Amino acid sequence: MKLNVLLLMPNLLSLLRIVLVPLFLYFIFIPTVQHRMWALLVFIVAAITDFFDGWLARKLHQESEMGKFLDPLADKFLVIAALIAFLFLDPLIPLWMIVIIIARDILITLMRYLAIKKGASLRTSSFGKVKTAFQMISIIVIIMVFVFRKAKMHMYETDDILKFTRVYEILISNNPDKWLITSPYLLMLLVTLLTALSGVRYLITNWRLFLPPYRKAERGE
Repeated sequence: MKLNVLLLMPNLLSLLRIVLVPLFLYFIFIPTVQHRMWALLVFIVAAITDFFDGWLARKLHQESEMGKFLDPLADKFLVIAALIAFLFLDPLIPLWMIVIIIARDILITLMRYLAIKKGASLRTSSFGKVKTAFQMISIIVIIMVFVFRKAKMHMYETDDILKFTRVYEILISNNPDKWLITSPYLLMLLVTLLTALSGVRYLITNWRLFLPPYRKAERGE
């Protein structure tokens, strides 16, 4: 019994990461230092499970196709939930960044699905792991900024779609908190660029998945 539970641990950790998403959202939307600290703690715990489920799967030789699908899916739930929360909490974070990141994740999920249907493997690279790690670290830093940053962020609202002009104005100002105000935008910009580049790399190395046939050939066909 204990052995069976141990073998299931990688997938259970991925499921735990998904379960932690509503708890993280609950804490992050309450504008107190204590609740933001709890949100930070929950996200860190979820990020740690991302490391351990992959490590356990390799250690126990349990790298199943379900695990390969569930692990990145749990990452996407966690990251996208955090980014959408940031969109509501910080007026300087633009919608186009979130759209690019979500579009890339939808594309990769579709490619993973096609790979499973075709009985093929999705070709990955270390760059994708670097991108995921940078996403997690950036989100942790942004939450920390939310903990220590002063209120009145509504003063920086703007109709500028890119938000770059507003961020530039703040950076060249004499505002002593300008780095606390603009750092989430700057980190999100780097995350968006890395995510877009990662998506392009996946397309280049796995474009054949979009070619027919779209399912694994049966014996005798």
